[in-house]
Amino acid sequence: MTIKTRFAPSPTGHLHVGNIRTALHNWMFAQKEGGTFLLRLDDTDAERSKEQYVEAIRADLAWLGLVPDEEQRQSARFDRYEEQLEKLKAAGRVYPAYETAQELDLKRKIQLGRGKPPIYDRAALDLTEAQIAEFEEQGRKPHWRFKLDHETPITWTDLIRGDQHFDPALLSDPVIRREDGSWLYMLPSAIDDVDMGITHVVRGEDHVANTAVQIQMFHALGAKPPEFAHEALLVGTEGKLSKRLGSLGVSSFREKHIEPQAIVALLARIGTSDPVEPVADVAPLIASFDFGRFGRAPARFDEEELAQLNQKIVHLLDYKDVKPRLPDAMDAAAWEVIRPNLHDMGDVDSWWQVVTGPVVVPDLSVEDQAFIGIAAAKMEELEASDDLWKDLTSALKEATGRKGKPLFMPLRQALTGLDHGPDMNALLPLIGKPAALTRLVEAAV
Repeated sequence: MTIKTRFAPSPTGHLHVGNIRTALHNWMFAQKEGGTFLLRLDDTDAERSKEQYVEAIRADLAWLGLVPDEEQRQSARFDRYEEQLEKLKAAGRVYPAYETAQELDLKRKIQLGRGKPPIYDRAALDLTEAQIAEFEEQGRKPHWRFKLDHETPITWTDLIRGDQHFDPALLSDPVIRREDGSWLYMLPSAIDDVDMGITHVVRGEDHVANTAVQIQMFHALGAKPPEFAHEALLVGTEGKLSKRLGSLGVSSFREKHIEPQAIVALLARIGTSDPVEPVADVAPLIASFDFGRFGRAPARFDEEELAQLNQKIVHLLDYKDVKPRLPDAMDAAAWEVIRPNLHDMGDVDSWWQVVTGPVVVPDLSVEDQAFIGIAAAKMEELEASDDLWKDLTSALKEATGRKGKPLFMPLRQALTGLDHGPDMNALLPLIGKPAALTRLVEAAV
């Protein structure tokens, strides 16, 4: 069997971190199994679906490295949904219902008030032809419901949650089509999964009840259901679902200079028994992907953990991978020197300015200014070389008797404007002797 997964966002907004995690796990499973990853755009809501969001979804997936093998759009398949709906009507598996939204809401409130679950009472099945005709004369349009088989328990073995059991009598017959003719999610999704050969559906645990209903839809369509994996939902650092997670998307991550590799590395592992590790290559993450490693506890998404992971991954990035994002004059040697000091790639320009100048030197004491004056004189006498820092500090130690912090700190401040940073032995050759001498002379004044 060829594995085929799908990511099925509605293009009614931008992807958030929860969507990204779902897409990632579907992609990773398909990659590991040598299968196919499908992007299916669930754009049946013509009013809310926007082409700008379609393009944004494609761009976000591409930035993350999750390139689909196929793409489909539900808006191109309305005729197929009509065809299958008619077959289900003929089989007695769908039926029209005429209650208004207000009437349904009142029924739910009454049931809840009586301590009963708010399950649809199937009153529409008892309508007479005369009652239906009267509704039609009033201008009421029916919505359509899928009729669950109450005699057959719903069971499946979830790849994460294990054996699942649902009593269909405790579920409402789901609305599959609205009064205006527009489609809801459930039936078109099942039809698509059958037609497109989806073998595995990976999604959040908030879809478990939907899966129970859709399993009966698959059987009604004469098809074998795919396998399902329902993973625990993401929660924030406070340990509960957070509106903040709904606002975190690719644009937010990019603004914070988060690398796509960091997002992938974190979302691949949180919620599993495997440790989150800084890896710049997705291959080991794919190789270790296993639904058996997923836990039932909520997966905690911590932005601080992401930032720390991002820094570690930046320190692993090769020059060839970041060259287009670096200043033009910055070569591989300079990248090796500066890279260990980066929190993220947004720091590159500021560290490169330490090399190219100008730098702002902090106020030095009179004694340190005099010391820097001596350093300028010694620098002028030295030959430019890769050992310039070692030669300079050795000469100054002999001339002034300074050592340790009193020797090194004023020099670093005068040359870089900072009291921390890259190894000066590697940094000073990048600055170059002429520029370094100029900085020392200016700092000594």
